[in-house]
Amino acid sequence: MKRHEFLRELHKVTANRNYLEIGVNDGRSLRLSRVPSVAVDPAFKVTSEIRCDVHLVQATSDDFFARRNPLAHLAGGRRPWRNLRRGRHPLGHWRRTTLDLSFIDGMHLFEYALRDFMNVERHSGWASVIVFDDMLPRSVDEAARDRHTTAWTGDVYKLTQILTHHRPDLVPVLVDTHPTGQLVVFGADPHNRVLHDRYDEILAEYDVPDPQKVPESVLDRVQAVPPETLLKAGFWRPLVRARNLGVSRTRAWEPLRAALSQYRAG
Repeated sequence: MKRHEFLRELHKVTANRNYLEIGVNDGRSLRLSRVPSVAVDPAFKVTSEIRCDVHLVQATSDDFFARRNPLAHLAGGRRPWRNLRRGRHPLGHWRRTTLDLSFIDGMHLFEYALRDFMNVERHSGWASVIVFDDMLPRSVDEAARDRHTTAWTGDVYKLTQILTHHRPDLVPVLVDTHPTGQLVVFGADPHNRVLHDRYDEILAEYDVPDPQKVPESVLDRVQAVPPETLLKAGFWRPLVRARNLGVSRTRAWEPLRAALSQYRAG
């Protein structure tokens, strides 16, 4: 299954009420959204027809998240009926905006992807779904920090190991999509500060010169699950129901985590 096919199906199984995308490029992934969306890219060149209510932001993701209220577009105004018609929560103006589905496909260096995750997590909840692109490079050259190939993933593959080691409370799932795989992360906790506190330590450990020593398990996709298997899993319906009902993390996360354990990377 190609990555955009997988993303299209993720929009369906998550029944997401909003969407955030980092790294727009020509808009091929953004065009899959049908819900209120925010898309961020400092140099987008959209050539696809976009069919959602979108705030298209021409900025780096760091600058975007530094804004006082970066997700204001998703909150809606003070008119409940208008919010409902536009696919937003009727009381969105007064409640915290929580991202349902986020797609991180920005700068292909692990430290940028890590900061994007940290920022996205601040606006997410336990039932949010966060997706990284280009997590399974096919060669050492493709995984280089200094790009010298046409197809390039960079070293964002390191996020799997970083999250597994520093955030065992999360459940990262590698997905064997074509061409370069994806990582789906469950269990976001906006109050967790571990990555912020250890950011310099992580950079010191993982920022190494080319050529990158890409693990064989990454190149051979040993831990990656077939996308069809994840999409057909039985946990999606309870996740969506609990999210929509506003069930707390303490009540709902552990059963979901147990259901996800068979897919977990690391």
